[in-house]
Amino acid sequence: MSVGTDKEQLLFTAALPITDSGERESFLNLASAGDAGLRSRVAEMLAKHDQSERFFSECVSSLSIDDADVSEVPESENKNAITGEMVGMRTGRYRLLRQLGEGGCGVVYLAEQEEPVRRRVAFKVIKLGMDTKNVIARFDAERQALAMMDHPNIAKVLDGGVTESGRPYFVLELVQGVKITTYCDKEEMAASQRLKLFIQVCQAIQHAHQIFW
Repeated sequence: MSVGTDKEQLLFTAALPITDSGERESFLNLASAGDAGLRSRVAEMLAKHDQSERFFSECVSSLSIDDADVSEVPESENKNAITGEMVGMRTGRYRLLRQLGEGGCGVVYLAEQEEPVRRRVAFKVIKLGMDTKNVIARFDAERQALAMMDHPNIAKVLDGGVTESGRPYFVLELVQGVKITTYCDKEEMAASQRLKLFIQVCQAIQHAHQIFW
């Protein structure tokens, strides 16, 4: 590792906990000691980190669902099912069955792909009324980032497009199961087993971060 890279990493690590933008800027100005190139590179590293943090927070929020296996619980028996405004509609080859969750700008539905194969998928679409240029740009960036990821512990992007009303969407493989904490408790996993599982999660997150970096 070069000296310059060492300096960048040290400055990045020191500035990361500073969340106030004004305080962080003042710190970078002082710590870079007049080295404009160093300051610029570290500022770019921090901006990419912040972007990836927002991305993962929105992903977790938008994809949060009940512990139930969504592919096997009939809608009539799922008392916690959310009624979304697109439930029952068809978009291209997909029929939207019910809403699974939502984030800041997107809604995720359980959908059934009808051709060329029949399967259940996760269908994410921009919220009604939020299809502004800025939101669409963010949505497209998320879709592109996910499409570039290739990891066994990250859901794959299967398709993408726009609805008849012009709202962008993308389709992900549907991951069945329960929350990781629920699974660990149910299986009565020891601390060492939980750590091994957690390492797999960390490896997936590391892979995703590499897409941004």
